[in-house]
Amino acid sequence: MAKVDPHERLLEEQIRYYRERAPEYDEWYARRGRYDLGAEGNRRWADELDQVQGALLASRPGGRVLEIAAGTGYWTRILASRAETLTALDSSPEALARNRTRVGDPRVRYEIGDVFSWQPAERYDFVFFAFWVSHVPAPRMARFWQRVGAALAPGGRVFLVDNLRSSSIRHPENPTAEDPTVERTLNDGRRFRIVKVYYTAAALAAELAALGWRPELVETERYFVLGSVEPSG
Repeated sequence: MAKVDPHERLLEEQIRYYRERAPEYDEWYARRGRYDLGAEGNRRWADELDQVQGALLASRPGGRVLEIAAGTGYWTRILASRAETLTALDSSPEALARNRTRVGDPRVRYEIGDVFSWQPAERYDFVFFAFWVSHVPAPRMARFWQRVGAALAPGGRVFLVDNLRSSSIRHPENPTAEDPTVERTLNDGRRFRIVKVYYTAAALAAELAALGWRPELVETERYFVLGSVEPSG
């Protein structure tokens, strides 16, 4: 009998959550409504997002770019301005529809797919994902990074950004690698379970090094972990 992945249903629910959340997702970036941190908190959030954007551009994204979990396009518009071609991958057609409208760039090709089963049709010079690695259950990390490695062209690089635990200060969460489940609520009150594993730069770097990668990760003051990752050797 085939072994059942205990995270399969949780990941299916996570996909449903982000499909349903697509119309309101950008409220999180803009710190509107229930995501409002107050004047000082919103200013700090915006400043740290600017730091992330500056670091991303300093890493010189270009050539054939792949964005995993592209969502509604906050980062797609930045990447598209530097890419020769950009593949925007997401499991939510609702999010990608908003992305397409927002970005409107002919260099972007949209693909609907679950990254755990998606097969790239080409190899990429630059792979980017924002707020995705924290949604990967620990038992799937090795498989996910193997897939990323297979998608990279020789000399290709990865850039990632994700949440620090302190970014959940308004809604404290304490998931663990053993039980990464957290509950999230939509504006209409519907509740979903998703995977959320918070990393420090040091912890994520150690895990990636053990998987055969060479990471250079840093943290902003409060909200983000970010940086470049290259294959070892």
